Amino acid sequence: MSIRALVVEKDEDGTTRAGVRSIAPEDLPQADVTVAVEYSTVNYKDGLVMGPGAGLVKRYPHVPGIDFAGTVEASSDPRWKPGDRVLLTGWRVGEAHWGGHAQKARVRGDWLVPLPEGLTARQAMAVGTAGFTAMLAIEALEAHGLKPGKGPVLVTGAAGGVGSIAVALLASLGHEVAAVTGRPEQETYLRDLGAATIVPRESLAEPTKRPMESETWAACVDAVGGTVLGRVTRQLKYRGAVAAVGNAGGVDVPLSIIPFLLRGINLLGIDSVLQPYDVRVRAWTRIVELLDLAKLEGMIVEAGLEDLPELGRSILKGGVRGRVVVDVNR
Repeated sequence: MSIRALVVEKDEDGTTRAGVRSIAPEDLPQADVTVAVEYSTVNYKDGLVMGPGAGLVKRYPHVPGIDFAGTVEASSDPRWKPGDRVLLTGWRVGEAHWGGHAQKARVRGDWLVPLPEGLTARQAMAVGTAGFTAMLAIEALEAHGLKPGKGPVLVTGAAGGVGSIAVALLASLGHEVAAVTGRPEQETYLRDLGAATIVPRESLAEPTKRPMESETWAACVDAVGGTVLGRVTRQLKYRGAVAAVGNAGGVDVPLSIIPFLLRGINLLGIDSVLQPYDVRVRAWTRIVELLDLAKLEGMIVEAGLEDLPELGRSILKGGVRGRVVVDVNR
C-alpha cells in the first residue's frame, strides 16, 4: 500500500523542490518501530529543509517533519507494541532521518515517548518541538531562581510557535509576561494568551554601545538572537537569566561582558533535540498540567500535506502565527 508523503528533492543545479507524492513502505528508512502518523507540524527547521536546506539534509530525496504523533503499527523494540500511542520530537528526525510529513514513519524506539494522558495527537502536535522547547526554557530559568513576583518575564518572537506557548505557560505559572513582537496586529492574540505588556520589536532591534541599560526584566525566553538578544542581556535585573532557544534574528550577538560581571546575569542555551527520555517525559507532564487547552486551540492553524511548501516559505519569513497542525491524512 502506497504512502502519501511530502518529498524534497534536489536538482543537479542544487535547487530543492518539495511536493506530495506516493512512496512505497520499503522506501522508509530502516529502524525498529513503524508509526502510523496522524499529525505533524511545521517548525523553522522544516522550512529550511523544504527550501534552502541549510546543510541539515545530507541525502535526497528526503521527507521532512521534525515532529509527529500517531500509533505504533509494528515494532521490534520490546518497549513498544502495536497500538501504543506515541509522539516524537527532535533526534534529527526530519533532518538526517526521514520525518513525519508522511502517513507513516519508521524510527528508533529510543526516540519515542508515550503520548501524554490528557492530550490528543492533534493537541500534542500543536505543542510539538516549539512547546517542548518553551517548557525546557522555563525549567532552566526556574533552576536559576525565577519565581513569580520577581519581575516581568520577556518573551521575544512571542507570536511564533515557541513564543506563543512560552507566553501561555509563563502566564499559567503566575508570571507577568511581556511579549515582544514586530507584528502589532497580534496584540489581541498575545493578550489572550496571557501577555500583560506588548513590547514593539523595534525598541530592541537597534544595537547600542552602552554596556548596560536599566534593569527591567527578571528573565527572558529568547527565540530571536542577534541584536535583540544583545539588548536583552543589558536590561536583565540582577542575577537574571535569558534562555536562548532560537536565532530567527541572526547568529551574531553583540554582547557586553559588563552585565555578566556586575549583575551576575546568565545566558542559558536550550537544546531540545538530544534530551534524554526522562527529561522529555517530565517536560510533557508539566505541559499537560500547565497549558490551557483552550488557549492552545486558539494558536492552531490547520493544514494538510499539500499546504506544506507554502507554509515552509512563510515560516522562514516570520509569517506564521502560533502553531501549525498538519493532518497528514488530509
